[in-house]
Amino acid sequence: MPATRAPVVSGRFYPGARAELAATVADLLAAARADLPSSAPASFRAVIAPHAGYVYSGPTAAAVFARVALPSLVVMLAPNHTGVCRAPGGASLWEEGAFRTPLGDVPVDAPCAAALRAASPLVGVDHEAHRAEHAIEVLLPFLQVLRPDVRIVPVVLAWDQWDSARELAEALARVVREAKEPILLLASSDLNHYEPATVSVRKDARALEAVTALDGAELLARCRRERISMCGRGPAAVVVAAARALGATRAEVVDYRHSGWVSPKATDDSQVVGYGGVVIP
Repeated sequence: MPATRAPVVSGRFYPGARAELAATVADLLAAARADLPSSAPASFRAVIAPHAGYVYSGPTAAAVFARVALPSLVVMLAPNHTGVCRAPGGASLWEEGAFRTPLGDVPVDAPCAAALRAASPLVGVDHEAHRAEHAIEVLLPFLQVLRPDVRIVPVVLAWDQWDSARELAEALARVVREAKEPILLLASSDLNHYEPATVSVRKDARALEAVTALDGAELLARCRRERISMCGRGPAAVVVAAARALGATRAEVVDYRHSGWVSPKATDDSQVVGYGGVVIP
């Protein structure tokens, strides 16, 4: 019987009760839509959204998803925060079954997962890498509220090397081209971690410059060279490279903030985490 991945940060990163979670996501999306020049969502090749607790990064994630005409199939790439990885190629796939949240189960699209696995030797079935990883789970309620019939292909990446990112991006682009339905590519990532706000804002801007240039190689090189602790740099590099291969020419940062914004205390700016929302037409 296909396995269901149980939630691990429900009640901590986001509300654990179904009604409260649905209302919270709906409120975040409504607030994001209020700032848009038009309420009509659009189609995008790819997006990048953050995965912290909703009190911190929820508005940024909502700013992304409020703009998206969400297709029924989303390939989600997330960083590996736990260090658990049994996939030989470092790209850990949950290949069938479902991911559960308080809003219900999100099915994994087995045919698309199989196609991705066949397209790249980097991708291997590895449930253990997913069990304690929060970076996919936190974004699922947004997808569920916007598209109750959504299906996902969840992948956790344990590397940030450009050669691997380029190879996986090429495989993803092939899968998208050959699919019989639209697919949204979604990278889950926060930005720089636990430095003073003045430092993080500068580092975040440098990372987002590479993202908006759709330059995955430069993003990874810049993070390494300038010590930008963007946790999802690998997933982001893959997604921008895949989007470029699919014809994208630009990306837009639709929201930026950091954790120090949540409270007016001056001490909250001493160690912040940055959050950026990006859409790629």
